[in-house]
Amino acid sequence: MSVAADWLARWCALDRPLRHLPRLGALAALLALVGTLAWSTVAVPQMRSGEVKAQVTKAENNGKKGIGDYELYRRIYKRVDAGENYYEAAVTEQRANRYPVKPFVTVRLPTLAYAQSWLGLERLGHVLVAMLVVSIGLFLPLTQDRTGLAERVVGAFALLLGGASLFARQGPLSHESVAGILLTLALLSYRTTNFWPSLIFAAMALAVRELALPFVLLWLALALVAGRWREAGWVAGIVGLFGLGLWLHSLGVAAAVADGGLASPGWKAMAGPALPLMGMVRMTPLLTLPTWLAAPLAVLPLVGWASLGGKRAGFACLAFAGFFLMMALFARAENYYWILIVLPLYAAGFAFAPRAVADLVAAARGKVSSRREGHI
Repeated sequence: MSVAADWLARWCALDRPLRHLPRLGALAALLALVGTLAWSTVAVPQMRSGEVKAQVTKAENNGKKGIGDYELYRRIYKRVDAGENYYEAAVTEQRANRYPVKPFVTVRLPTLAYAQSWLGLERLGHVLVAMLVVSIGLFLPLTQDRTGLAERVVGAFALLLGGASLFARQGPLSHESVAGILLTLALLSYRTTNFWPSLIFAAMALAVRELALPFVLLWLALALVAGRWREAGWVAGIVGLFGLGLWLHSLGVAAAVADGGLASPGWKAMAGPALPLMGMVRMTPLLTLPTWLAAPLAVLPLVGWASLGGKRAGFACLAFAGFFLMMALFARAENYYWILIVLPLYAAGFAFAPRAVADLVAAARGKVSSRREGHI
């Protein structure tokens, strides 16, 4: 544990860490980056084409055109708003529209439906946009010690574009979009001296979508590695409360399902690394570009975050890479929208991509920058 903590502390303390790679390591990273960008121009268009064909086949097998996820959630919200029990409403609508109700995780947690009923869709949409504005306000001062003005402006604009789904009419209906902006605020508001705001945002994200769990578990692991025991205890407590809530949710679904209903085909699709990139293309303004161009652009923010240095950027890079791996291993092609969990924060890394390439080139040429402590 101490070895891992020491290595992590050293890496996070580096200013522009990619410049500190050995020459052969930097050259290998450059070649890997070029290879990944080239591969994405072919792999993502192929997956996107295959995903569209699969959706057509699924619709034909169902014998009718599906209403779509957002319309399903809208109908559930209206029933809950009218006073109906959430689980009865959700299971009834999912059965009526040939959505699976088994296992219990195919029925979304009730939190967002209750928030929609309490605030109304329009007001909730305004709250989400306000959260995006707050995230930009947090992002700008956090990066000022490590970046130039141009990078901060581009990063703020990328955050805005990355949160485009929050402006859409279906934004308040998307569990992933809501959880994504909450996780963004959790990371940007984190301070080792005051982690409470971050903990609250993370807990809210968990309450909306269980896909936020990997981020919270990573936080717990890093807090343990760093020996921040009080912080780790509170994060573990949140995970425990989430586990209890998920168990109660399973009981609610089971009582409403009773018997019958479609079952999900499962989440062992092994779709590969092209899937998260396709999700990024489909769920952001990259959709306006040709897929062969949008796909490599979707890779660059991850490299950008890796180049920034500091504990916060290091956490972000690990979280994004881990989530992409999870999608590649478990998500089905039609689950590409899971990518909204990492947005809008992931998009901000696009602003740091040029420095990443420059730092790798500098390291490959043997030019290493000075080292200083990082606080981001």
